[in-house]
Amino acid sequence: MYTVLCVCTGNICRSPALELLLSTALDGSVTVTSAGTRGLPGWGVSPPMAALLAADGISADGFASRALTASDVRGADLVLTLTAAHRSRVLEDEPLALRRTLSLGELARLSSAVPVGAVVGADDAARLGSLVRASLAQRHRFPGAHSEDDVVDPYRLGDKVYAESYAQLTGHVGRIVGALGHTA
Repeated sequence: MYTVLCVCTGNICRSPALELLLSTALDGSVTVTSAGTRGLPGWGVSPPMAALLAADGISADGFASRALTASDVRGADLVLTLTAAHRSRVLEDEPLALRRTLSLGELARLSSAVPVGAVVGADDAARLGSLVRASLAQRHRFPGAHSEDDVVDPYRLGDKVYAESYAQLTGHVGRIVGALGHTA
């Protein structure tokens, strides 16, 4: 089993949406969870984000926010953060997670540069592992963080910003899932 941990701030907008989008797109060989650097334990997905997910046929029912722990990071094969600042925060607490912690936007951007044939495996766990390794090998070609890598935080900012954030999430997930060889 390959585990992906999605990290944002409150774990009520971006990271739960990412968790649900990836869980829907990937096969059962991958387990996806989420947590927040300042998680709001027990809270559900914010209603505007839940509505966007529901419009795509994805239920947020039963989701409960939680705070990020060091054991979450240590137990994950891949940590996907929603911003470069979240990535920095994860690595401050767990520096050994460097080679398996990327922002979602960075992985999407780097996966676009992965050579054809580099992503291999019988299931999504194997393909995702090879995609991450191949993407990390491309980092030298695109040094530094890019402003478009961060997914905007929509919390308390209105429907337009939620839609923008959700579009960024679905776009990045689509690029990653496409690099795995299937559509989101």
